[in-house]
Amino acid sequence: MTSDIQIARAAQKLPIQDIAARLGLGARDILPHGHDKAKITHDALARLPVHKAGRLILVTAINPTPAGEGKTTTTVGLGDALNRIGKRTTICIREASLGPNFGMKGGAAGGGRAQIVPMEEMNLHFTGDFHAITSAHNLLSAMIDNHVYWGNALDLDTRRITWRRVMDMNDRALREMALGLGGIANGFPRQTGFDITVASEVMAILCLATDLADLQSRLGRIVIGYTRDRRAVTARDLKADGAMTVLLKDALQPNLVQTLENNPALVHGGPFANIAHGCNSAIATRAALALSDYVVTEAGFGADLGAEKFLDIKCRIANLAPSAVVLVATIRALKMNGGVARADLSTRDPAAVRRGCANLGRHIENLRGYGLPVVVALNHFDGDAEAEIAVLQDYCAHHDVRAVLARHWAEGGAGAEDLAREVVALAESGKADFHTLYPSSMPLWQKIETICARIYRAAHVEAAPGIRAQLEAWEEAGHGAMPVCIAKTQYSFTTDPNQRGAPDGHTIPVREVRLNAGAGFVVAICGEIMTMPGLPRHPSAETIGLDASGQVEGLF
Repeated sequence: MTSDIQIARAAQKLPIQDIAARLGLGARDILPHGHDKAKITHDALARLPVHKAGRLILVTAINPTPAGEGKTTTTVGLGDALNRIGKRTTICIREASLGPNFGMKGGAAGGGRAQIVPMEEMNLHFTGDFHAITSAHNLLSAMIDNHVYWGNALDLDTRRITWRRVMDMNDRALREMALGLGGIANGFPRQTGFDITVASEVMAILCLATDLADLQSRLGRIVIGYTRDRRAVTARDLKADGAMTVLLKDALQPNLVQTLENNPALVHGGPFANIAHGCNSAIATRAALALSDYVVTEAGFGADLGAEKFLDIKCRIANLAPSAVVLVATIRALKMNGGVARADLSTRDPAAVRRGCANLGRHIENLRGYGLPVVVALNHFDGDAEAEIAVLQDYCAHHDVRAVLARHWAEGGAGAEDLAREVVALAESGKADFHTLYPSSMPLWQKIETICARIYRAAHVEAAPGIRAQLEAWEEAGHGAMPVCIAKTQYSFTTDPNQRGAPDGHTIPVREVRLNAGAGFVVAICGEIMTMPGLPRHPSAETIGLDASGQVEGLF
């Protein structure tokens, strides 16, 4: 069997100028990074028509399992298929973080015959966006401690500095730390820590900003801490917003690449959905909508995390409205949700599929609660039994949803044409009546309770001491209209990653809340989820290297 990386390396890529031309962009509208990737310039973005808007298709999935669901693969395959049936389509996905790539996940550009290329560059340094975000974030960190060192004119209470540092790597040893040790020359000692770059508010800001002016305005609104009398101190107070914008100037421009079938793809931004808002940049999505008939985008992890945040945060802030949702499932993942161990997934078990469909059904119900039509994409694996497929299709039929068998991994766009036709039928049916889960005017704590009750089916939300008082203080400071970003495990509707299926009646414990005033949302950290992940016992980095010909091996 040909591997993903072998397929990617054999791709017949077109010059990136030809891909840009398919979007109506000329040579002056892009900044090439080599032969096969480029950035769309700020000037080109500013000239895009505001009156033309394509149809937006969201791809999401059931809760992730080690068996795999193939959300990105389906996003790419569907985009290729839509182009094959005559719908000019652009794909929008997120950039890959080095943390998971060297940890346990591997690449993030699709798989099989449904991939975005150049895959190796995309999964490593790409065009440097993540490095720019890391640098801008840590510049602000350095300026905070420098301000304190040189007299602390803003009267910052060093016990109430909330801004942490970031790096794009999993490193649990940096979660909590003391800095400024070693004497007077090194500043004032205080406790802080690191998050992974994808959890940075700067990442969220880049993904929600509309242009450079909006970017700087949002950066300036970042709250970095409080004075002794509890007054908020911002990045603008430290005069850091201008320099941070300079570091992010090029990173704000969306990255243009292509699929194996030479269709355009914008890969830009990369917040995780378990600890951040989980969507590609709004500026890339808007550009694609202005340049295409259809835009296929994905939201991270399962629909309870990624889709909820896409719909309640990104669509609310960026004024977007999807036309349809594709919910990805695999027979293997459904069997795991039905209680089958990973080692036994190859055994034919229709009963387990039936039990696992409860997870699928929960997501269908949740998505319909947003007023959106849904189609289930059954991402086909070799070894899927006809009887197991029939169980899924029968379950979906009883829930008035079509389950379409898609073979894009093996066949590329040709294997997803049936899915593409169903998506077009839904998108052009006029059935979409999109609305968010809660109004902006709802109090922050009530927003948290609403998400936990209606999406996770929790019976109770438990707050650590001081949480509600902190939310009320933010409301009094003018932040009450913000949406809420729930940070929790991606593997379950609960905060226990081992509870698969569709549990209900549980408790969601909120242990911390964070204000992302620049990005425009509040983060509620639930259960034991960490904003700086750790590496597994045997990280992928142990097997990554260069072969005798200088090519990367072990990453995919």
